[in-house]
Amino acid sequence: MRAIAERAGVSVPTLELLFGRKREVLKMAVDVARAGDDEPVPVLERVDVVAAASTADPRVLIARVAALLADAQERSAGLVLTVFEGADSDPDLATLADDLAAQRAATAAWLVNQLLDRASLRTGCTTAEAVNTVWLLMEPALFDRMRRHRHWTRADYQHWVTTALMRLLLDAASTTTPSPPQEAG
Repeated sequence: MRAIAERAGVSVPTLELLFGRKREVLKMAVDVARAGDDEPVPVLERVDVVAAASTADPRVLIARVAALLADAQERSAGLVLTVFEGADSDPDLATLADDLAAQRAATAAWLVNQLLDRASLRTGCTTAEAVNTVWLLMEPALFDRMRRHRHWTRADYQHWVTTALMRLLLDAASTTTPSPPQEAG
């Protein structure tokens, strides 16, 4: 917060007066980055999520959600990781990190429930295991590491999440692995 205040040429108290404490500023930044705008509509009620859920085909649902996830990760992963990294030394950020992890769990549960409305889970896969699998694949650190260290594109990540979710959650009879995205150029 101090660095932002210095760059803006204002004091930390002035910045906090205008925007709130660090936790509120970061929460707002993460929310806007995830959604792609500042509209006060919960993520699971947004038009693109509702449209993704409108399909009867579980594979199409997974592919659409993976596309939305890739977009959100592209915009927000760095901010979310900043919150997680600061959580050990800042109680306000620890609370925000817990909130963000709980939101991810709720989204993971939503996706699994949507899938259960359309298909059976892979034999031997419990609902709890499915939620944990989705929660883990949504981890912003995975997106960040694959982009930064493995030089994946956003499309590579989207394809990987789509394929992984289909293979880990659905029976082989109900899945066909999508083709990888075509490289431009």
